[in-house]
Amino acid sequence: MSESVNRWYYFSGILAPIWLLLGVIISGSFYPEYSHYNQAMSELGAKGSPTHILSPVINNYPLGVLFIIFGFGIIKTFSTSRLARASGVLVVIHGLSSFAAGFFSCDVGCALESPSTEQNIHNISGLILFVSLLLSSLMWVFISARCLGVRWFGWFSLVCSIFSIALLPLMAGAVESGEAFGLYQRVSYGSQALWVLVFSIVLLRLKA
Repeated sequence: MSESVNRWYYFSGILAPIWLLLGVIISGSFYPEYSHYNQAMSELGAKGSPTHILSPVINNYPLGVLFIIFGFGIIKTFSTSRLARASGVLVVIHGLSSFAAGFFSCDVGCALESPSTEQNIHNISGLILFVSLLLSSLMWVFISARCLGVRWFGWFSLVCSIFSIALLPLMAGAVESGEAFGLYQRVSYGSQALWVLVFSIVLLRLKA
């Protein structure tokens, strides 16, 4: 790939976490009394919410495009490593899941009791979205030194993955209590978004 094309692939990975942060903040500002601390990000696009149409348009769809571009960049960059290419495929799947999670909204309040078919699809998309990026980051625990020549990034990938997984029990408890779910969800996904940001910067410096 040419140097200029490389930069566009990698820059999309840098832009995605920044876009995520700004998109959620902007969407939340149009949702009266929305709590980033207690409420899930999915509630921004839930049926009947003030940001039902706005949220996927400025969050899910643009993010899906950015992750897909970044994923293809990984695939094209590491043509000789199956695991590295597989990690790129997982990032592409993450992007496609972002589209699906935005197109299929959860019900009002995203309640888990008696969910509609559309919410079930949304929940499955969200699960794939989480697992795909988590698995992608875990792969670099084992191949960072070989593919990048950067050992610290393998350890960084491990820390981000463990941190994201460790917050899952807290998220489950927050569903029961109704408090702090939004915080735990944002920190959990934020750790993976940070991994994408750092990975993009590493690629930009070493490969572009």
